[in-house]
Amino acid sequence: MEKEDFVETYGFSPDDLDQLLADKKYRMLREKVNDLNEADIAEYIESLPDDKQLLVFRMLAKDKASDVFAFLPADVQEIIINSITDNELGRIIEDLYVDDAVDMLEELPATVVRRVLKSAKPETRSLINQFLNYPENSAGSIMTAEYIALKQEMQVHDAFDYIRSHAEQSESIYVLFVTDQQRHLEGVVTVKDLLLHDYEDYIGDIMDDNVIRCVTTDDQEDVAELFNRYDLLSLAVVDQENRLVGIVTVDDAVDVMEDEATEDIEKMAAILPTEKPYFKTGVFATWKSRIPWLMLLMVGATFTGIIISNFENQLAACVALTGFIPMLMDTAGNSGSQSSVTIIRALSLGDVEFRDIFRVIWKEVRVAVACGVTLAAVNFLKIWLIDRMLLGNSGITLMVDAVVCITLCVTIICAKLVGCTLPLLADKLGFDPAVMASPFITTIVDALSLLIFFNFARMMLGL
Repeated sequence: MEKEDFVETYGFSPDDLDQLLADKKYRMLREKVNDLNEADIAEYIESLPDDKQLLVFRMLAKDKASDVFAFLPADVQEIIINSITDNELGRIIEDLYVDDAVDMLEELPATVVRRVLKSAKPETRSLINQFLNYPENSAGSIMTAEYIALKQEMQVHDAFDYIRSHAEQSESIYVLFVTDQQRHLEGVVTVKDLLLHDYEDYIGDIMDDNVIRCVTTDDQEDVAELFNRYDLLSLAVVDQENRLVGIVTVDDAVDVMEDEATEDIEKMAAILPTEKPYFKTGVFATWKSRIPWLMLLMVGATFTGIIISNFENQLAACVALTGFIPMLMDTAGNSGSQSSVTIIRALSLGDVEFRDIFRVIWKEVRVAVACGVTLAAVNFLKIWLIDRMLLGNSGITLMVDAVVCITLCVTIICAKLVGCTLPLLADKLGFDPAVMASPFITTIVDALSLLIFFNFARMMLGL
């Protein structure tokens, strides 16, 4: 939260808390910290030096400490875990929702994980281990087991009594799923539905039996897409026998969307994905995430140099052509990137599939022709009026101008075809389409634009 928003919300700033901490006015600091939202407390603790983080964490009320702990990044959680007793750790683990505990354990070192599991109760340990066994980035790995399940034979007043007695242990009570005695999913009902019906009505009569659901092994990105498509607050997670084993809540779906979007952005920038924040990623880790793609792209760019070397004689015969190479390469790369980013986005939203490839090509060809003709016409006038007449470059003739503009038009068409088809092909082959983004497309299109340029120059100028 920005400092101005913090002050507007709470009436004091993080600097005021820092001053209380520095002055050792712990009682006043405890009161102010416990008045904050759990997420803001976690953000404040994270901003403190390592030796102060545990001190402020211990000031939290018992009913708030676990909620704050769930918001803390893994490195701060590790500091706290290593500094508290087994009893304190056990209490935190028991108060955490299972999905939050699993998320934490996936980030911590093995030695810390063993201590955490040792401090948990046997039933909690068994449940956590069950969740840890689900495939990474699956629905099972992000679901929570703390949910409320109703039965068809319950009446509305029975449902309200059941909710009151179990709400404290449940992560969400707004969407309630209905199961039979063997936990098979049968329907869904909302608290709003319960409020709008008589106390004597049966759950089986008011529930919706068309339940949006996912299986434990479904990819988390597909799960997030269901939330986006159907505007869900909670999603039922079932096993292969349609038994309800957990739910995914909207806050977890939002986290998945953020993680997937971040991963796609990193891939589109030719960076291997990393889960750590920027300032918490070391120089070596950052180097390791960037160097593979940079190496690959550098090697790919050598083909551009080879092409230029093979046409040295043509360039020597018409030196004026050299000045247009950067413009042609940049325009082609930008055109290809526009198409690739658009298609990658459409694939992630489910708007486009591989079977739509010919429709995509037909649309991109028409767009490319329109863009190519427009840019070529503008460029023709620019070259003739500015480069030839204003700057007095006698090497530029009408034929040279025509070569550049025709190349520009054809290159844009080819670039957009490459940009729209490669992500679709990558998706069809099971690769992440985000890999086929700007750097990769640009490298291919650069070489393509040079080949087109020099071949047109050779044919039209007789070089």
